[in-house]
Amino acid sequence: MQAPFEYEYEYEHAYEYEKDSQEGLMTSANETLLSVDDLRIHFHGEGPVSLAVDGIDVTVGPRETVCIVGESGCGKTITALAIMGLLPQPPAQIAGGRIFFKGQSLLDKSEGELRKLRGREIAMIFQEPMTSLNPVFTIADQISEAILAHEDISESEALQRTTQLLQDVGIPDPEKRRNAYPHQLSGGQRQRAMIAMALACGPDLIIADEPTTALDVTVQAQILNLLRDLQRKRHMAIQYITHDLGVVSAIADRVYVMYAGLIAEEGTTAHIFQSPRHPYTRALLESLPSREKRGQRLYSIPGNVPHPAYKPQGCPFHPRCKYRQAKCPQFFPTLCDYGEGHRARCPILFETEGPAGKTCEWKNL
Repeated sequence: MQAPFEYEYEYEHAYEYEKDSQEGLMTSANETLLSVDDLRIHFHGEGPVSLAVDGIDVTVGPRETVCIVGESGCGKTITALAIMGLLPQPPAQIAGGRIFFKGQSLLDKSEGELRKLRGREIAMIFQEPMTSLNPVFTIADQISEAILAHEDISESEALQRTTQLLQDVGIPDPEKRRNAYPHQLSGGQRQRAMIAMALACGPDLIIADEPTTALDVTVQAQILNLLRDLQRKRHMAIQYITHDLGVVSAIADRVYVMYAGLIAEEGTTAHIFQSPRHPYTRALLESLPSREKRGQRLYSIPGNVPHPAYKPQGCPFHPRCKYRQAKCPQFFPTLCDYGEGHRARCPILFETEGPAGKTCEWKNL
């Protein structure tokens, strides 16, 4: 059935971004690079247990760009840290689920095995380079250290590769800049240095945790295009974490919308932006500015993301949802299948907008 909700999103940004034509295909079981299955992450403290991630499934295929989007506090970064094996345990606890990379269970690996994997096969670009780069070491020291930790080469060879990496990510005069300390670089140059460090050992997957949040729109465009070009040249996959829907529309092949530690909706970029099927996704899109809204007050989602230790019963979005019904706080919604990999956790909308003859169930609390 055709949805009564129609959203026309203008793919116009302050930057130009052209996605590869070979991208955008749904992943199948035999070509999955990363698979997160029913992941549950709890935090233990003095009060109630915080259910930061509450049973999510995420897949990333080779050379694919997958975006995880949602408001702050929904569990995006926690998921990424779990994949990298960087969760502080305690207070964090992986209470359930599995994480597979190239068919290997990451949760069964020792810290030593994860150290060999991090940087070489999976790398992460953190949100704020000033807190990720060591202020007392030069850029060359920090990138070379990553190379020497994984490869049996000389320090001079590592330095030479560092210079080439800095050149590849667009830092001018790399022979000079490699000897700079983080505070001597601009914000854009520091983020490029972080990207160079992530690329140092040629990983198959890069997890980018909001790498453009602190940058102005022009530099943001340069970083996005840089990642696009590097992905094409190095044949790597990217899992991109962001709350910027403009970035998502430009770079993503597939999108996961997270809310309160759950996947609210998943699908291709076209699914999410042209036919959103979850009230939260629709609310996020309605809050975006557009030409038609010029001079009007922008829509704001009422309320806040619930604290992970005090989630509402039933559907966690129901206190903020304009589609809520009496059953929403009484039962837990499952993911409803719209076909072609498009699923949304809202049986209410599925009743009127789902494929004919299909049903979507609620779970008892």
